[in-house]
Amino acid sequence: MKSRQFIALSCIVLLPAMAYAGAAQKPIIDSYLAAAKAENAAFSGFSAERGKSFFLAKHDASSETPSCTTCHTSDPTKAGQTRAGKDVAPMAVSKTPDRFTDAEKVEKWFTRNCQSVIGRACTAQEKGDFITFMASL
Repeated sequence: MKSRQFIALSCIVLLPAMAYAGAAQKPIIDSYLAAAKAENAAFSGFSAERGKSFFLAKHDASSETPSCTTCHTSDPTKAGQTRAGKDVAPMAVSKTPDRFTDAEKVEKWFTRNCQSVIGRACTAQEKGDFITFMASL
C-alpha cells in the first residue's frame, strides 16, 4: 500500500512540474511548429530525442566548431565557454529559465551558430527539436 501512496504522491508533485517545463518557451516553439509544418507536410511534432542527437552530433562543417558541445559542453545543465573564452550559461531551461524566451535573441543565436556549426541555416524542425530537448532538462 505504501508504494501506491508514494506513486500517487509523486504524480501529484511531478506532473504539474512536467507540464510547466518549457511553458515560457511555448510561444517560440509554437512559431517553429507552424514553420516546420510549412516546410514538411509529413511533420508530426518535435522530439526531445532528435534535439539531443542534434546537440551531441559532430557536424564537421567547421574544424573550429564541429559541434554544439564545443562551446556548450556535452552536459546542457553545465556552463560552457566560447572559443574566445567568454562564459556561456547552461543551455538547459531548468538551469537558465529565460533561455529561449526572446524570439529575436533565439533567432540571432540560431542564425550564427547553425552557420558556424553545421554550415547552413537550421530548419524549423531542428530548432524546435533543439528547444524541446533543452526545455526537457
